[in-house]
Amino acid sequence: MDSLHLPQDDQDERHAEKGKEIKVSPAQSTMTLIEEKPEHTDPWDLPELRDTGVPWSALDTRGKVLRVFVSLGKLVLLLGLLYMFICSLDILSSAFQLVGGKAAGDIFQDNSVLSNPLAGLVIGVLVTLLVQSSSTSSSIVVSMVSSGLLTVQVAVPIIMGTNIGTSVTNTLVAMTQAGDRSTFRRAFAGATVHDFFNWLSVMVLLPLEVATGYLYVVTKLIIDSFKIQSGEAPDLLNVITDVLTKSIIELDESVINGIATGDPEARNRSLIKRWCQTFTNTTLMNVTVPGPENCTSPSLCWVDGNYTFTLKNVSETYNIKKCKHLFVDVNLPDLAVGLILLALSLLVLCSCLILIVKLLNSMLKGQVAAVIKKILNTDFPFPFGWVTGYIAILVGAGMTFIVQSSSVFTSAITPLVGIGVISIERAYPLSLGSNIGTTTTAILAAMASPGETLANALQIALVHFLFNISGIILWYPIPFTRIPIRLAKNLGNITASYRWFAAVYIICCFFLLPLFIFSLSLAGWQVLVGVGVPLIVMFIIIIVINVLQKWKPGCLPVVLRSWDFLPLWAYSLAPWDKVVGVITAKCCCCCKCCQVTVDNEAHTENESVENNKKSHTEVYDNPAMNEKYQRISHTYVTYMNQAI
Repeated sequence: MDSLHLPQDDQDERHAEKGKEIKVSPAQSTMTLIEEKPEHTDPWDLPELRDTGVPWSALDTRGKVLRVFVSLGKLVLLLGLLYMFICSLDILSSAFQLVGGKAAGDIFQDNSVLSNPLAGLVIGVLVTLLVQSSSTSSSIVVSMVSSGLLTVQVAVPIIMGTNIGTSVTNTLVAMTQAGDRSTFRRAFAGATVHDFFNWLSVMVLLPLEVATGYLYVVTKLIIDSFKIQSGEAPDLLNVITDVLTKSIIELDESVINGIATGDPEARNRSLIKRWCQTFTNTTLMNVTVPGPENCTSPSLCWVDGNYTFTLKNVSETYNIKKCKHLFVDVNLPDLAVGLILLALSLLVLCSCLILIVKLLNSMLKGQVAAVIKKILNTDFPFPFGWVTGYIAILVGAGMTFIVQSSSVFTSAITPLVGIGVISIERAYPLSLGSNIGTTTTAILAAMASPGETLANALQIALVHFLFNISGIILWYPIPFTRIPIRLAKNLGNITASYRWFAAVYIICCFFLLPLFIFSLSLAGWQVLVGVGVPLIVMFIIIIVINVLQKWKPGCLPVVLRSWDFLPLWAYSLAPWDKVVGVITAKCCCCCKCCQVTVDNEAHTENESVENNKKSHTEVYDNPAMNEKYQRISHTYVTYMNQAI
């Protein structure tokens, strides 16, 4: 309205200025949007570990010498932490054996349950979880086959289960890196790629084995074709770690094997080894037997009145040298010692792992990080790029053979994946190699079996080896078949957004699902088929619909092109995340409220005591007001106590 009263020239000038503003302003706004638009970054790209310190060229002589000594100190500290980490894993395995070793032996002893392939698979998973060592559980299976308590066909699913059970350790290790979202995404995916490989291999090879006996037939042909002499498993890394671990605890491995093989005396023996050096003397002695039929031979049997005598070899064991570990003279049950070691080993393991990650973050910077990442993640030049992955498999197998534990190797590379030194694509073949390397323990243990049982024991050990080789053939050579990498990345994305889902995954995959399948197996084939088949069919249908929704939505009915027709909680984790957040907030609030209430009570009590002292002091100073102030003080204290 004001422009109507302006002169025509002023109005034209004002309109011109407005026009300029209208023309210029959008251009500036558009340019700003283009410049400030963030570029899309792939969360799976390896981060650049930048060196924020002073460059080497800018240091004087004293600074360079100091940096060299600091770097050497960090390297020595890193090696020491790795040593403690490996020893803590060994102690953790011993702790689990003390807590659940006898239960593991009892589980293996139930042959009626083991005859069910699914039950055998789950038993292999659960026993490996109990003893935290696939080498131990597979060695128990080998000894049972060697003693004739298990046939090779029955033991095949159990060996498959041991592969799954051993992959929980590095998954738990990844949980310690949940502080940073990006690091946790990579670490959890790097750990679970091993899980997905084992689960997918079992899902394909177990039905194939039940239908055709593929693993049994092939290993039988190998055993019949070669004459293999007995050997003995070597101690490589154990030579170094036993110095510390055997000073803390030493176990009698024959007890679990004795329970599994049905030895009644083994049940009453402690797993804690008390005597490290014994001497067994065998002498031929006259003994009484119930009747002539119990004699060793007719020529060595005679009757004297109501007694029948025969000659038998009687063995007596004499204790010579006592062990020197911490718990040799402790009068505690195996369960109590196991729980103590479990708590201490977990504390040391987590502490070492956190310190290792921090040390690696401080050491792997700048040029050092660039060199290491280039060595580990670069492929050979064309056309030999495909060879790189297979070399990584051999490296993983060799390293696992040296440390004699796939858990140690995969748990050691998990932090490296988390901080971005090793890519998931490279961690995958390293994990596959560790699966092969861990089978050498069972093979060497089988080669130490007696001659008459060597064939069966070695065959089941070769089943373990062939199972892993078959899994690699299924899920590695063709890039399209490397499904475990894609599944692990998807799970990593989910756990990065909802970190509580990592705990749900571990509990469901390694505890609830095996126990559910085991319960159905105990109920019989009818219940197993009646409940399991519909669940499997529904699971397959959901997977197919998800794939079609992503790639070919036009092939689906309009309703099934998205899951929007279902309640939000049925296909999204967002509502569950709110529930977890509310529960966590309430728990934290309750803890804070309790703490605030305690603090308020303490503060109120202190105030009442101080006021009471002050009133008494004033009364003492002024005797004339004694009665009045006593009455006021008493009333005030009574009121404050009622308020409290």
